[in-house]
Amino acid sequence: MHFTSEQYLDGGGLEREFILGEIPGTLWTPPESGDGALPLVLMAHNNGLPKGEPRLVARARYTASCGYAVATIDAAGCGGRPRSAADEQARGELRRAMQAGAPVDEIEGIFESFIAPLVENAAPEWRTTLDALLALPGIGGPVGYSGWTALGIRLLVTEPRIAAAGLFAGGYVPLAQRAEARQVSVPLLFLLQWDDEGNPRQRALDLFDDFGSREKTLHANLGGHVGTPWFEVEDGSRFYDRHLRAGQ
Repeated sequence: MHFTSEQYLDGGGLEREFILGEIPGTLWTPPESGDGALPLVLMAHNNGLPKGEPRLVARARYTASCGYAVATIDAAGCGGRPRSAADEQARGELRRAMQAGAPVDEIEGIFESFIAPLVENAAPEWRTTLDALLALPGIGGPVGYSGWTALGIRLLVTEPRIAAAGLFAGGYVPLAQRAEARQVSVPLLFLLQWDDEGNPRQRALDLFDDFGSREKTLHANLGGHVGTPWFEVEDGSRFYDRHLRAGQ
């Protein structure tokens, strides 16, 4: 892992850009970490949008200010990294289908054709990044996850180091991850926007029911896809406090 830049934030937190092989990422750390190892939160934007997306950066900086190391990456096919010709074709087909008011089944089929490969390609790079982050001085876990639900499910069933997860219900979840949800056992905080224009409410409720976790909490708020209230970010930090700081 090679750090390429650093910026001190208001309040003293540190934001550093890094490169790990071909993976670009950002690491935020709090103003003072003391002598103990920091717990870590992996933060991924829904459907692979850029790591520099303002809503993600705001959440990351706040979470770091609460005493966590926070990291995000642009995994394969995400953010500014190259996408395959098949992905670009599927995105074009999706735009045309939505503009034409195509049936839900047709639109979901197009989503499946490019989001499922995104998850398959992104998950190994997130695990590689986790290895490198936990090898850094001052970061020792436990590890939490926040953000993109489809990727989160895949990581939760393949990465035992993740102890708790906050998931955003918005965004299509491929069939493979819907089946994997039954294997998820860590504590969950599941955020749902009740009027999300791109995420049928019942599908999100059914997914919440499918999760195998014995401790899972659903927070539903009125509003569209990008209307999640800021207080949910604050509640999310309290959720991580309960599950990543036990005994500290």
